[in-house]
Amino acid sequence: MRSPPFDATPLLRLWTGRRAARLRAQDAVAAQEAVLRRLLARAAETRFGRAHGFAAIPDVAAYQARVPLRRYEAFWEDWWKPAYPDLRDVTWPGPVPYLALSSGTTSGRTKYIPVSREMVAANRAAALDVLAWHLAAHPRSRPFAGPSFLLGGSTDLVEVAPGIRQGDLSGIAAAEVPRLLRPWGWPPERIALMADWDAKLTTLAEETPAARVRVLSGTPSWLLVLLERLAERHGRPPLPALELLIHGGVAWAPYRDRLRPFLPPGCATREVYAASEGFLAMADRGDGEGMRLVADGGVFAEFVPVGELEAAAPTRHWAATIETGVDYAVVVTSCAGLWSYVLGDIVRFVSRDPPRLLVTGRTSYSLSTFGEHLDGEEIERALLSALSEEGAGVAEYVCGSVLEGARGRHRYLVEPDRALPPGAAARLAERMDAALMAANDDYAAHRRGAQLDPPEVVVLPPGAFAGWMRAQGKAGGQHKVPRVIADPGRFAEVSRALGGG
Repeated sequence: MRSPPFDATPLLRLWTGRRAARLRAQDAVAAQEAVLRRLLARAAETRFGRAHGFAAIPDVAAYQARVPLRRYEAFWEDWWKPAYPDLRDVTWPGPVPYLALSSGTTSGRTKYIPVSREMVAANRAAALDVLAWHLAAHPRSRPFAGPSFLLGGSTDLVEVAPGIRQGDLSGIAAAEVPRLLRPWGWPPERIALMADWDAKLTTLAEETPAARVRVLSGTPSWLLVLLERLAERHGRPPLPALELLIHGGVAWAPYRDRLRPFLPPGCATREVYAASEGFLAMADRGDGEGMRLVADGGVFAEFVPVGELEAAAPTRHWAATIETGVDYAVVVTSCAGLWSYVLGDIVRFVSRDPPRLLVTGRTSYSLSTFGEHLDGEEIERALLSALSEEGAGVAEYVCGSVLEGARGRHRYLVEPDRALPPGAAARLAERMDAALMAANDDYAAHRRGAQLDPPEVVVLPPGAFAGWMRAQGKAGGQHKVPRVIADPGRFAEVSRALGGG
């Protein structure tokens, strides 16, 4: 690979300095109101806009009264499926050139998420904001002095109709990189198009210009695999010039300490909250201090208390009415034609002005087969604590319910980051049981009752999850291991495939 023609950081810094100042002074409430008004005006003459009277909606309250919450299945069956693959003027005006394939982690079903030209532009602007916050905190950093490495899935897009292509979001992003910026990007198209994940990793380990990479971004679980491969070839740290690691997609806590030995001294880490449906938030401060809501992009965000999500008339908060410390389900309205779309994530705000949030789980990431109401955050916290007492961390895990007549138990399939001593599985189960009973009254009540038996932990060998994902054709890129599978039948299939019984 040829080096970038010059260090573009000084040019970037001219823009990011002004942008960071504007973001600091931004009124998030006013910005979100403006976004919603703009989206309604643009889509007023679409089929969806006419059906919901967009032209007569004056404000947020009226919008919430006219447009109910919808999940993906409702959009697909009622609006997108009849027109697929050409979604022109259905829920967004004009042609929709891309469909991002997003595999449901708990159901396994592929989703087709529309990506408009406006959404491409909004995502690109948000990516620049990430660099603006980084340079504001690290003014001497030179992220454009070398290649920026985006670790994604295959960038190969399939044309499903004239002018309409579908594939991984990383492929859409790669297709839309301006030609002027391509010399600063890695990997090249020849490697990025590779669908065989193992072959791709081997090629990346052999050909990555490790001494020059300045920015690395991707999902933590797959970044760890990549860095391990690079370290085998180049030693530690394998990317000695790396200045910024951008991560998102899965919880950072299980990977933070495992990734740190692969990063050079001074390398910053910055979390982003980006989905196929839109770029919602990014870290503007330090690790763990929350991610700032993207208030002036292509998404108007609503937040529904998790306990009200299934209610007939749930309370719908937005930037003006959010409260800290409450678990909210995220609902998005976007410049790609999503309207009050239930995203499936759970967030908790740590500040209101500006709005900063933590992603704490998924609405489907809960176990309540017997009414025990365990959420994903409680499960992950208990598992990490139990493993730490064995001197280990977690590489991957999945859990679900196992039914045994009228009774049942929770089973945890765990791949630790190191070998565990004999008897560790039983000790892990005991510690998790105690921690969850202390943290969750419903769980404790059902454990003391007659329905829920003690949990079971199955320790899997190294590489078990990677092999399982590979067998499903979901190795690498944006594919994520499901953490909690609420459907016992689906969990039984996954458990058998992983060798967990």
